[in-house]
Amino acid sequence: MRNYLLLLLPLLFVAACVNPPEYPIEPVITFEGVNKVRIKQARLDSGPTDSLEIHFSFTDGDGDLGGLADDSIDIFLQDSRLPIQTPFKIPAISREGTGNGISGDIFVTVTNSAGICCIVNGVLCERDPRFPTDTFSYSVQIRDRAGNLSNKIQTNPIEILCLE
Repeated sequence: MRNYLLLLLPLLFVAACVNPPEYPIEPVITFEGVNKVRIKQARLDSGPTDSLEIHFSFTDGDGDLGGLADDSIDIFLQDSRLPIQTPFKIPAISREGTGNGISGDIFVTVTNSAGICCIVNGVLCERDPRFPTDTFSYSVQIRDRAGNLSNKIQTNPIEILCLE
């Protein structure tokens, strides 16, 4: 019986080892939330007066997220009302220890000076008392250093306070 226990003990240790997760080499993102549901419209006569934070999680199988160059753009926000993207940058993530892939959370802070404003009759940042609010959402996508694009995620609707 004692010999069986000696053989069983190493098997239990091997069974207790956890295999690292295997992620695809393309980044995969999951929407986690936005810290507010309302934001003030941008003011053309002053600096940013309001901001919101978009939170999403990610996985990347080869761990090559985050640009090495200062000018690399790897987060893309698309306003649901406009055809243009607002670019952001992921800080460089060291490749050491990323052989099994990486996962984590990203928080993007967007100020209202980044084009968050009401659209009234096709005019951006219009202040019209007949239209006190506007609503939009962001689609979000990221790109790794190899150029692989992630899936796209959508934020919850965000209300813009047009007259504040």
